Amino acid sequence: MVKSLFQKVDCIRLPVADLDAALAFYSDKLGHSLIWRTATSAGLALPGSEAELVLHTEGGAPEVDLLVESADAAAEQILAAGGKVLAGPFEIQIGRCVVVQDPWGNELVLLDMSKGALQTDSDGNVTGNTPA
Repeated sequence: MVKSLFQKVDCIRLPVADLDAALAFYSDKLGHSLIWRTATSAGLALPGSEAELVLHTEGGAPEVDLLVESADAAAEQILAAGGKVLAGPFEIQIGRCVVVQDPWGNELVLLDMSKGALQTDSDGNVTGNTPA
């Protein structure tokens, strides 16, 4: 039996034009607690889950990011299974990421945490990474 590639949903990423306004909406009005924040993005808690709601100002379409053990190995496994690699693997703050496509045209964003989770100060501002 093949070991499952996807470990869990890491986050749901939503593009927003104004991060402060989005935080006021999702946090202040909808009750999602801030976990971390940078100048261009913020992670909010999804109760009952380890997944995060990530608001960002980098544009693009909404996406679901799936955690894998290794983005590089995941890219190889997707290719061997008949899928395509659309972008990467490339570096991200917490590790590596790859954008792939299954045989039916579904795009999947796969990331690993090989550099460790985000480390924050008492206000939720990202200060670095915790050891992996």
